[in-house]
Amino acid sequence: MGKASRTKVETSRREKIAAQQAAARRADQRRRIFIASGSIIVVLVIVVVFVVVKLSSKPGSDNTPNGPTGSALTSLISTTTSVPASTLDAVGAGSGVTPPQSITGAALTENGKPEVLYIGAEYCPYCAAERWALVVALSRFGTWSGLATVHSAQQNGAGEDEPYPNTPTWTFLNATYSSPYLTFNHVETYTNVPDTKNNFYYPLQTPSTAENALLTKYDVPPHVPAGDQGAIPFVDFGNKYLIAGASYDPGLLAGLTWAQVAADLSNPNSSVAKAVDGTANYITAAICSLTGNAPASACTSAVQSLESQI
Repeated sequence: MGKASRTKVETSRREKIAAQQAAARRADQRRRIFIASGSIIVVLVIVVVFVVVKLSSKPGSDNTPNGPTGSALTSLISTTTSVPASTLDAVGAGSGVTPPQSITGAALTENGKPEVLYIGAEYCPYCAAERWALVVALSRFGTWSGLATVHSAQQNGAGEDEPYPNTPTWTFLNATYSSPYLTFNHVETYTNVPDTKNNFYYPLQTPSTAENALLTKYDVPPHVPAGDQGAIPFVDFGNKYLIAGASYDPGLLAGLTWAQVAADLSNPNSSVAKAVDGTANYITAAICSLTGNAPASACTSAVQSLESQI
């Protein structure tokens, strides 16, 4: 092969190698762009998901794991609202229970029936304790719908620990109650979700002017201890009886699940029944005094015996 031919072949070989190297560089560049683009897409997806979740989330109990749902909730409601009358009669006044106190005022009624007014908050452990007894007692006079579970708060928006944290309970936020004997109105003023901006909790419902007037009149000394003005839960039974604060120690529910509390309600020997059912019996007695001891299924002789103690 002549020198010119060899030079031509060598040049061709170098050009081929250069072309292959250029192609490899382009492929590598495309691969790097693809990886970078993929990373950007992943980041964008994460950001979009975060934004969507953030926008679709509302501050409130609906965004917090708050207990059973579905069939488990249905079963829990059934157990809690059907405590046998024989169990409640066996518990009687229970133990460690503070009865409602007598108050005087114009009869509190709605639609011709005595009214029971509850004002509380989802973060409040004392409200958490009292709701169990209210659900049990009111179930003897009517029916519930829309009950849901919730727990008291662990910390407030200022990062301060709450007493009796995460106490299992119910919320009346979306609940309705129907009874031929009484009306039950309820106000859940705050969620159990800390609001760090305001160092407290996110607001839920606001008492009406009339409801605030009852708080101003009765949720003060001498009905509550000095320094406890505005205590919750606040429960007004027709302006005849009052509960301000928990009727029993919320610590009795510490560490228990909703299902465990509900099961204990039907065991008259359990500490939970003696506290919750005992409180429910006093609540029942207060209501029976407003309804003329009707119905007889609720206003048993054991309950009527408690009326003289409040």
